Amino acid sequence: MTKPTPHLTKVSKSNLPDDMKQSWDQANDLTGDATFVEVSGNNPDVYRWYLDEFYQKLFYSDRLEKTLVELVRLRLANVHGCAFCNKGDTAHALKSGITQEQIDALNDYINGPFSEREKSALKLADQMVLTNEKGNISSDLYSELNTHFNDGEIYELGMIMAVLVGVAKFTFVYDLVEKEDYCPF
Repeated sequence: MTKPTPHLTKVSKSNLPDDMKQSWDQANDLTGDATFVEVSGNNPDVYRWYLDEFYQKLFYSDRLEKTLVELVRLRLANVHGCAFCNKGDTAHALKSGITQEQIDALNDYINGPFSEREKSALKLADQMVLTNEKGNISSDLYSELNTHFNDGEIYELGMIMAVLVGVAKFTFVYDLVEKEDYCPF
């Protein structure tokens, strides 16, 4: 695995605002690395927006089941090769009710222990990954998605993945996360 070496200043835990010290502890406990939180200490308001606005108001809104959003988040992290994300997202996925058998089957989810709704969301995730430069929702994929989701849910699922993919790109460009050996970035 490749350890992060960002150019931006890492703010030590002792100099972080109190609310970010808790985030530092959580990141370090889950992944063994808190570089993302330390660099975020340069702009705590943006970090709080990410946690409060994205995660609390969109990702964990309960409009889509928690297991579903955790599955697509973990699928994206697996494909992207973010070791930091894989460690943390696996812990969150298990806590949400996803089984280890499902996690182990993500690379072959079509044949894995997933509902048809989950499989269609994972197919959408494969269109959204950074490595799929020409991803799109074909008529066939839309028809499949539309049997399990309404258009508002498809839109929300896409927006969640867009933010996750954008943040993945950000963390790779800024070298804020540990990467798996297979990470293409």
